[in-house]
Amino acid sequence: MKKILTAFSISLLIYVIILTICCGSVVTTVHAEQADDITSKSAVLMDYYSGEVLMKKDEHKKAPVASMVKMMTILLTLEELEKGELQLSDMVTTSENASSMGGSQVFIDPYVEYSVEDLLKSVIIASANDASVALAEHIAGSEEGFVKLMNKRAKALKMEDTNYENCTGLPSPEQYSSAYDSALVLKEVTKHKIYHDYSTIWMEDLIHPSGRKTGLVNTNRLIKYFNGCDGGKTGSTNEAGCCLSATAKRGDMRLIGVIVGAKDSKTRFNECSKLLNYGFANFENIFLVNSEQKLADATVSKGKILCTGLYAKENYTALVKKGEDGGYSVEVNLPNSVKAPVKADESVGKIVVSKDGVIVKEIDIVTNENLEKMGYMDTLERIIDKW
Repeated sequence: MKKILTAFSISLLIYVIILTICCGSVVTTVHAEQADDITSKSAVLMDYYSGEVLMKKDEHKKAPVASMVKMMTILLTLEELEKGELQLSDMVTTSENASSMGGSQVFIDPYVEYSVEDLLKSVIIASANDASVALAEHIAGSEEGFVKLMNKRAKALKMEDTNYENCTGLPSPEQYSSAYDSALVLKEVTKHKIYHDYSTIWMEDLIHPSGRKTGLVNTNRLIKYFNGCDGGKTGSTNEAGCCLSATAKRGDMRLIGVIVGAKDSKTRFNECSKLLNYGFANFENIFLVNSEQKLADATVSKGKILCTGLYAKENYTALVKKGEDGGYSVEVNLPNSVKAPVKADESVGKIVVSKDGVIVKEIDIVTNENLEKMGYMDTLERIIDKW
C-alpha cells in the first residue's frame, strides 16, 4: 500500500490532473494593485476561485452600501432553498409592513399570496424592497429576526467590516459594509445556479395575484453590456452614493468587482468595468487538481471487490499573471494496491502541490466507495469462480 509509482508514471499522471474545473483553493501568488485611477470611495477586484484580491482601494472602509445589502437577503433565501426548508413554489402571505416599503419596489399587495420564486426574482432583478421584506418575514417570522440571521451569516463568512440593521439597504445609522465584504457575499451567492437563472434576466413582468403587471428591469446594466457578466447588485442612496457589485466569467476565469460610493450611476458601471477588464487582461487561472477526474485504478487486497478508482479529495487551482507558470509543480503519490477494509474518503495516498520548490498544499487521495473486507463466503465464491 505504501509503494509509490515510478517517477515516470507520476509525470504522466500530473498531466491527467491538470484540467479545467470550476472550483478550487489557492495560495497567494500575486500582489494587489492599488486602484489609483478609481474615483469612487472604495473598490475591490477579487478572483472568484481563490478569493485573492487583484486590485483595491480602501477595500475595508466601512460605509453604507445601499441595496447591495440585499445580496445577503438573497444568499439566505438561496441557502434555505438548498436545504429544502423552502421551495420556489411555496406561497408567501404578504404583510402591510412589507407592502409599505419605500424606495425601489414592485408594489406587492398586502394580505395576498406570492410565490417565493416571484419574490426572489423581484429582489434579484429589480432590487425590490417590498419583496425583500416579504421573504425575510416568511423565513424568520419578522425582519428583525431575519437581520439576526444576516449578521450571523456575515460573521461565518468573516465579513469583519459589516453590520446589518435591515434586509433592504434603506438608510440606517448603524448599518454598514465594505467593498471587500460585498465581494465576499457575492462570491457565495454566485455558487448557486438558481441565482443565475434570474440574475441574467434583463426584462420580465411580475404578474400579481390580482392580474395586474409590474415590469421588472434588471438594475445591473453590465448584464447586458459587459461580456461575461452574469450577476451582481446595484445600490444607490444619497448617503451611500452609487454602488455596484458584479461578477463576470470568461473562459475558465471568474472575477468579482465592487464599487462603493461612486458619484453617479454611469461612474459605477464604468469603474466596475475597468476593474473587471484589468483582471481578465492580466491574469489567468491554472487549474491543477480535479477531484472528479479518476487518477488511476488500484487493486483491492482482501476486498470484496478486486479493483477501485482513486481520486483527489479536493480541487486546487492557482492564480497567476498571464505568461507566467507561477512556479507550480504537482507530485502524485499513488498506491499500487489498497488493503480492505477502507472507508470512502479515507486517505490512501497524497498529492503534493509545490510552488518554487516549497510545499503549499497536500491533498489526500481517496476511493469513492467503501471497500469491505472479504469474508469466508466471499473467499469460497471467488475460489469457485476461478475454478
